[in-house]
Amino acid sequence: MLAQPAFGHRLRALRLERGLSQAALAAGGLSTGYLSRLESGARPPTSRVVEHLAERLGVPVSAFDAAHEPQSLAQVLASVTSAEEIGDPGEALADALRADDRLSPALTWQATWLLARIRGGQGHHDDEQELLRELVTLGDTLGTPELRVRSRTGLSRCVQALGDNTSARDYAFEAYTLSPGLSAADRAAALQALVSAEAEAGRLTEARAHADELCEVTEEGGGTLFIKALWSSATVRIRQGDYPGAQRALEHALQSLDSREDLQLWMRLRLAAASLYLQITPPLTDRAAARLNEVGPVLALVGTDLHQQQLLTLRAHLAFEEGETERARELVTQIDEAGELLLSFRDRIRFQALRSQLLILDGRVDEGNSALRDLATQAQEALNVELAAEIWRILATTLYSKA
Repeated sequence: MLAQPAFGHRLRALRLERGLSQAALAAGGLSTGYLSRLESGARPPTSRVVEHLAERLGVPVSAFDAAHEPQSLAQVLASVTSAEEIGDPGEALADALRADDRLSPALTWQATWLLARIRGGQGHHDDEQELLRELVTLGDTLGTPELRVRSRTGLSRCVQALGDNTSARDYAFEAYTLSPGLSAADRAAALQALVSAEAEAGRLTEARAHADELCEVTEEGGGTLFIKALWSSATVRIRQGDYPGAQRALEHALQSLDSREDLQLWMRLRLAAASLYLQITPPLTDRAAARLNEVGPVLALVGTDLHQQQLLTLRAHLAFEEGETERARELVTQIDEAGELLLSFRDRIRFQALRSQLLILDGRVDEGNSALRDLATQAQEALNVELAAEIWRILATTLYSKA
């Protein structure tokens, strides 16, 4: 028989698969409180209790054995979506998707969507891209407008993180053209992806127009949708050189969001704010430092590996801007030693540019300059004109200072 807490996980999944509440399952032999402790893993089950539960659930006692056949996709989904805390459910979902060839298209879409979000949150964008391409095809097969828009919106964000701005803009524009008549949330998500893709591709006039439309769509409802719209508007304005307008939008977004409303967005917004403050000319290092100090303790408790890497990278950029080059070197080394870079294409290019600048300061001028040229070329090939221009400016400044 499974030991706790695995027994509790199996019990909860079987109960949810049958649509039973704890009270309904406990009726006729157990208290709801005892059943709750069984499911949480706080109490070990007795043989009599296992027999009673198996009878109530309509399963053999062997359903609670470790060697029992893998859970169905429905069971895994029920367990994952109902858990208050869970480690990494991605492998269980992937196994269930591979094992069950009799799934309904709607259930397959739901599980694949959840798995894509998990992989994206972990920074594994290649895996996420493959899953989202499946979702686009499946959404078109189902013909549901919401699913067609959401899959394209998600794919746009994913391929942009991989540096493919042309495809990102195409997928986002498809989602945008399919979104009229849908909810404000779906329309806003499509617009946000479109604004981001256009900005990354240097199409700043179009991005500004769509950012204004995004704010109009979300302003009446307010909440997190409007906050994300302000964030997008600030990003575009900074790239246009409208620093006062960007600061107004950014501060409005920061002041409007309570961490109790959406902790993940609260963290992401502060990381983004620090990044944008460091991109302003001249960099607003005091404000960037304040945001990083504010979010650091929270990330230490609930942040993902990606969040931690973003924080370390921004601290390295901040140290460099403040003239603390030795501290910047330590942070860059710490990031390198952590292994795989999980950063988006833009953040990865900017981090590698920082590493190149440190090489030049260390006297490895030719190596650093060559690396900067390669990075600028990568940005140009990704049609990220603004990012390429930033790297060329860094190179020009470096060459001038060494002349």
